[in-house]
Amino acid sequence: MTLVASQLRFGHGLSTHVDSLVAARHALEVAHEGLEKRPADLAFLFYTPQHLDKIAACAEMIRDQVGARVLIGVSAEGVIGGDTEIERTAGMSLLLCRMPGTGLKVFTGETMLPVAESTPEIERAIAGEMGIGPDSRAVFLFADPFTVPVGGLLGTINSAIRRGVQESRPTSADEDAPTSAGWRDPLPPVLGGLASGGRAPGGNILIANNHVSRSGLVGVTLSGPVRVDTLISQGCRPFGRPLVITKVRGNVILELGGRNAVAVVQEMIEELEEPERSKLQGGLFVGRVINEYKQRFGRDDFLIRGVLGIDRNLGAVAVADLLRAGQTVQLHYRDAQTASEDLSLLLDAQRLHEPPAGALLVTCNGRGSRMFDRPSHDAGGVAKAFRQMPGGESLSKGGTTIEPGSRTLPLAGFFAGGEIGPVGGTAFLHGHTACVALFRDREA
Repeated sequence: MTLVASQLRFGHGLSTHVDSLVAARHALEVAHEGLEKRPADLAFLFYTPQHLDKIAACAEMIRDQVGARVLIGVSAEGVIGGDTEIERTAGMSLLLCRMPGTGLKVFTGETMLPVAESTPEIERAIAGEMGIGPDSRAVFLFADPFTVPVGGLLGTINSAIRRGVQESRPTSADEDAPTSAGWRDPLPPVLGGLASGGRAPGGNILIANNHVSRSGLVGVTLSGPVRVDTLISQGCRPFGRPLVITKVRGNVILELGGRNAVAVVQEMIEELEEPERSKLQGGLFVGRVINEYKQRFGRDDFLIRGVLGIDRNLGAVAVADLLRAGQTVQLHYRDAQTASEDLSLLLDAQRLHEPPAGALLVTCNGRGSRMFDRPSHDAGGVAKAFRQMPGGESLSKGGTTIEPGSRTLPLAGFFAGGEIGPVGGTAFLHGHTACVALFRDREA
């Protein structure tokens, strides 16, 4: 396996100026430095409600100035740039991406919605609108929560991506098909989130090039010589033991392992030591195993869903997910310390690979200062994990080395009203989750 010489260049800019055009110019100036003032292929723009009135003009100016083929914009309660998270005040964050040879296919809700049902014909049509093929590397999807039923739509999108990739692969008779064509690769991940800048229908603005809308969805599919690795930190820790659902009605678990579901849950809780039991104050969660064929389950194998309620008379446990008999689940708890440790462990695993050229972070608006006792927790964690350290020669000298420019990983993102990311190769809508996309050179 050889690594193609790096051609990826990323730059990020962040501004808290209240004047929208001034903020856009400032973010653009700083981000463009990361590209050495060269043209960008793709731009991600995130902005708070204070900038909605002029955001279309800001986006047009940015796109014209850097010659971006594609600009995707999403309104948000708070924005992220570098190692800094901006909450409850005006903010604008920009990520510029220079990715020579990478294909970019923009799609919007106008060509994909509504989806009444999932049929092969509809799946093929959606795959075509999204530009899904054997060379697809990642899909970025952002939606308005008031007008798009994202939870249901993701099921159709997952099927469409699977169908689009499989039906465009070379036939088995084509034994000489190169692996660089991508047809032996896993399905492209879907990552994104729900706009959080508005509190009512019409309160968000989504942008895809010249398409500006207060409803629907926008997205872009990447293909070609780029690799996008995803990190989904659900921030939960399992306890007890894995259990098989033996009786269920919709989202209500009636039996676990042939026993009363409430009795089993109570037994698992009573086995916890007091320090752990106190963490249940943050809520009780159920992790549903995605791949039932695995012998052992790790943190990446569970889809976390909250427990909505318990009926002791019926022995029933209601979960925010549709379940079926035969599925394996395990109880989880979440708190700030667990969420922090979970993100750190996932980042440590990513450090085994070459450093990314840039990153996109979508984190829940229930995280940030609402969950952690220090500012910029998620952005700071990602930036710290990949921060370039001075060489040994510099470290051996006395004093402090000061060099121009930032050593922070080019990163931008936003606080979402729901995060989209893959678990077990399938995209889901999450809550209280940090979803990270890491852009790296394509291995051939």
